Amino acid sequence: MATLLKLNATRCIRLGNFVPESGKWLAPISVYSRGLNTSPPDSNVQAQVQEVDETTSPIAKKPARPPFIKNVFLGKFDKEMLVYPEVLDRERHELLHEMLVPIERFFDEQVDGTKIDREAKIPQETLDGLKELGLYGMQIPEEYGGLGLGATEYARLNEIIALDGGIGVTLAAHQAIGLKGILLYGTDEQKEKYLPRLASGEWTAAFCLTEPSSGSDAGSIQTRATLSEDGKTFYLNGGKIWISNGGTAQMMTVFARTEVKEYDGKVRDKITAFIVERAFGGVTNGPPEDKMGIRGSNTCEVYFDNTPVPVENVIGEVGGGFKVAMNILNSGRFSMGSSGAGILRKVMCWALEHASTRKQFGLSLTEFGLIKEKIGRMAVCIYAMESMAYLTAGTLDAYDSPDCSVEAAIVKVFSSEGAWKWGSECLQIMGGLGFMRAFPFERYLRDARILLIFEGTNEILRMFIALNGLQHAGAELREVVKKLRNPLMNPGFAIGKGIERMRNTQGNPKLDLNIAGHLHPTLKIGADALEFSVKRFQYAVETVLARHGKGVVNPENQIELARLADCAIDIYAMTACLGRASRSYCIGVKNADHEMLLALTFCHEASKRVGVLVKEIEDGPQLNNDSSHIKIADTIIGNKGYAAEHPLTRVFW
Repeated sequence: MATLLKLNATRCIRLGNFVPESGKWLAPISVYSRGLNTSPPDSNVQAQVQEVDETTSPIAKKPARPPFIKNVFLGKFDKEMLVYPEVLDRERHELLHEMLVPIERFFDEQVDGTKIDREAKIPQETLDGLKELGLYGMQIPEEYGGLGLGATEYARLNEIIALDGGIGVTLAAHQAIGLKGILLYGTDEQKEKYLPRLASGEWTAAFCLTEPSSGSDAGSIQTRATLSEDGKTFYLNGGKIWISNGGTAQMMTVFARTEVKEYDGKVRDKITAFIVERAFGGVTNGPPEDKMGIRGSNTCEVYFDNTPVPVENVIGEVGGGFKVAMNILNSGRFSMGSSGAGILRKVMCWALEHASTRKQFGLSLTEFGLIKEKIGRMAVCIYAMESMAYLTAGTLDAYDSPDCSVEAAIVKVFSSEGAWKWGSECLQIMGGLGFMRAFPFERYLRDARILLIFEGTNEILRMFIALNGLQHAGAELREVVKKLRNPLMNPGFAIGKGIERMRNTQGNPKLDLNIAGHLHPTLKIGADALEFSVKRFQYAVETVLARHGKGVVNPENQIELARLADCAIDIYAMTACLGRASRSYCIGVKNADHEMLLALTFCHEASKRVGVLVKEIEDGPQLNNDSSHIKIADTIIGNKGYAAEHPLTRVFW
């Protein structure tokens, strides 16, 4: 359950606790030593501390656990998630950091981001360098020529790769989505045929889903694949837009409609995923798009004109393409947290260098309170981004078939918005210099803007977070909701719930989850803030389900769903920050006191946000101004533009 560490006597121990008699790991006990006057563990529990086994070994997998955030919608909090993951043994950990050295050197010395942005093209020698470093095959297993990295290692490398937006997108489109379908669903024959070429960079991959009529609504695609009479070949016809690597990829994962005969004998259109080689013929592409940011990446339209695709190139099952597409997208979003954090740390350092030397009114900018506030808030955001990203990556690595789709979406939403907001604030610290193209700030800001759109817009992902959580909770809460909606027929239940809800309406839920008991004692205030948020969130979920029932999925309820999603985002971030800070302090990480402050600050602010969001849900659309905003929008939509008259308009003289 915990990585085995060699600790010295001055460091406190925070490990999973091992009971020799039973051979079982228990939940971690908080902390002891370091002069905190806390008690050691019970005598029948020992912390296992020994040398790490230096032999090479794959990341060990533990049995699957229930989905964390989905269960939080039920008010269930898995305290195992407070044990911040340590999934890399010594050898993998050291190897990872050895890999970072040449990659960082390559990006520092051989990547000219300004030139790439200006010319809207990555030089061939730069692409060749990426291939030599093995970055085209980061998550491809070693048996197929890849690096065989786990999610944690992949996230760490992406902190560096994302420093050039064009390169980051090129590599992500190649492996996070372009070839991911083969990794997840490919047959042995498909893997043996394609993965070695893709791992070496001999071939580049692309992901072809979006069409003019289908963006977030992937089910509305019109590209069609028709099966030949002999049943051996599909013929692909249609077009895709905004395809990263679309003009350079030799292999594409393409989604198209196919006719599928179902169990009832009826033939229906369903989406199927295909491996398409450019060499099959009938594949053309438009000119590269001229984009606001990530200009070095190739983005274009791709067209298929009777492109023949062998039936053995179907990914998964015929008609199962929608599931393939969603799982590909769900599996890669978590790395956006480490990517965004890597970008912000770099940009913040540059802004700090300027602020330390720039003087105004006889003082350096770093002496002004407003600048310090920006820096402090930015650091808190970066800490949350990192914490969530590596908690999610660690969960993906540590467990068999973990359900982290909601957590990955949370990381993407929070991190993409953080990168955009704080990238803008770094530019603000620079003042006029930040606006000039001679400096990289405006380029990083332009690159960051796509993150709010990529791999599902943040609006759609908020619906994904909320509806997945509600669907998971709905089955168990069905009876609760029925009783809430008919209190006269359930008086005993109504009284009990009434007391609970009365405490909630007063903002004073009963805290009985004992989250604080699983963290360092110094973090109790943050733990209580997290527990408060979980309890209030459960109340909000019940309120929304009782109010709308099955109608919760209707478009007019999306504002409330977004509030639920934002609550879930903050709860997950609080969990990650507290677990990470507790671990850092207990094993004696440098600047651990600073991490404790970062975590407590985030929890204080996040719990306040959750409180406001739940109160707005409780108030309903009439009191929280939702109805007013909708009416204003309806008027503007009907007017086909801003409806208020110009301030100089007069109706009489």
